[in-house]
Amino acid sequence: MTVARTEAVALVGVGGQLVEVEADISDGLPGFVLIGLPDTSLGEARDRVRAAAANSGCALPPRKLTVNLSPAALPKQGASFDLAIAVAALAASDLVDRQSIDRVVHIGELGLDGRLRPVSGVLPAVLGAVRAGAERVMVPTANAAEATLVPGVRVVGVASLREAAIWHGGDFTPEEVEPLTLPAAVPRPESELDLGEVIGNRAAVEGLVVAAAGGHHTMMVGPPGSGKSMLAARLPGLLPDLDIESALEVSSIRSLCGLPLGGELERRPPFESPHHSCSATALVGGGSGVLRPGAVSRASRGVLFLDEAPEFPAHVLDGLRQPLESGEIQLQRTAVGAVFPARFQLVLAANPCGCGQYGSRDVPCECTPFARRRYLTRVSGPLVDRIDIHLRLMRIDAAQFHLATDGAVPTTSTAEARVRVERARERAAVRLASTPWRLNSEVPGAWLRAEAQRLAASDTADMDRALEGGTLTMRGYDRVLRLAWTLADLDAQDRPDAGHVGAALALRRPR
Repeated sequence: MTVARTEAVALVGVGGQLVEVEADISDGLPGFVLIGLPDTSLGEARDRVRAAAANSGCALPPRKLTVNLSPAALPKQGASFDLAIAVAALAASDLVDRQSIDRVVHIGELGLDGRLRPVSGVLPAVLGAVRAGAERVMVPTANAAEATLVPGVRVVGVASLREAAIWHGGDFTPEEVEPLTLPAAVPRPESELDLGEVIGNRAAVEGLVVAAAGGHHTMMVGPPGSGKSMLAARLPGLLPDLDIESALEVSSIRSLCGLPLGGELERRPPFESPHHSCSATALVGGGSGVLRPGAVSRASRGVLFLDEAPEFPAHVLDGLRQPLESGEIQLQRTAVGAVFPARFQLVLAANPCGCGQYGSRDVPCECTPFARRRYLTRVSGPLVDRIDIHLRLMRIDAAQFHLATDGAVPTTSTAEARVRVERARERAAVRLASTPWRLNSEVPGAWLRAEAQRLAASDTADMDRALEGGTLTMRGYDRVLRLAWTLADLDAQDRPDAGHVGAALALRRPR
């Protein structure tokens, strides 16, 4: 039998699916046929594999070579199949051991000189292979450190096709080659931005702590220079380190985007802040041909900050509605669909009007009431209804500045706030231990309104009146309940009372 088999991985969204690679050598005119729904870059593997094999000293015989990628209906993209196709072709030519390649998943792109180039998405590919039962994975040397982040798999790093052939039993003399490497990872900053640097706006600082404790979406409105961006940049520092499952998810997204991991999982929550000129594709993901994650997926398990939110195109902002509710983004194209995680914490920042001076104590606003209303309504009502916390910020004056710099006004450091956030999250995790949720912002309203968690009518009286008067939607009602539970967790209380509900309702009301 001339058919040789091995396996590769096709990435669909952030998940990997095993693909069987079969190679057959037959009589006939010399040729290389690749079947199984490859895209353009994968179809070009015919030329890369032949040249790489010849330049590695293990040339393929001048016969007809047919390579099949199965399942055939699954779209396959990219050059990461090169190594699997090459070793299957070598095995079909009896140049390497067939049984050896059958037990290994191969991932890697070939250069024409036979060296293996690092590829993006190795971490989710190896993770998908392990979940499908694979025990050995062969990857380029530059990707070996990233692949070893997945537990329960033996990783074999090779620098060239010749080295891979020797590992699989090929009778070739070893030759030392210089392996291709990845760009160096950007070093992490030694110190995080500290919340204690924020002067004034104590209510906004406390609102940010509440947002961090429950994972609540937040909108800040205030004139330029009031500290909106400063507060948003310090929110990730209040969040605890990621658990192993979340770290694998965040690191997989980074790997898909071609960002170096530095040989370790990303344990800090990500922070994404796209410019207001970005397109809907850049924000939510997509693209022609290969579907790529957008800013909402890169911010998953972390913070997505949209500064100058009214300056974003309306259709771009409205693309956030579905992922805010479901925690994922589903991208559909004619031939392929993909699902990416999008469980991010949204922070919007906006000026109160076009000139930015409305409400300022020192500079008069030149906007008409109609212009002010039109400016803020660029952020649609349905999107605003999905925001849990609305904060109004003001510029500080000279007296506040000097009192703060002299130490007369107490401030809250990031370390102090993170302790409060972690304790509140621990209380929520204990309460939600028997459920699939871990944060108050994830809990559905039906569960909060069930008999076991239902608050007394006297405690929810203010919410009931707001719902009756039409100033609060049913979605808003549930979000106020979530906020009340977060406030109770911060106060180390077992259940929210009327005070917590009133404070949650005040945080919920748009400024």
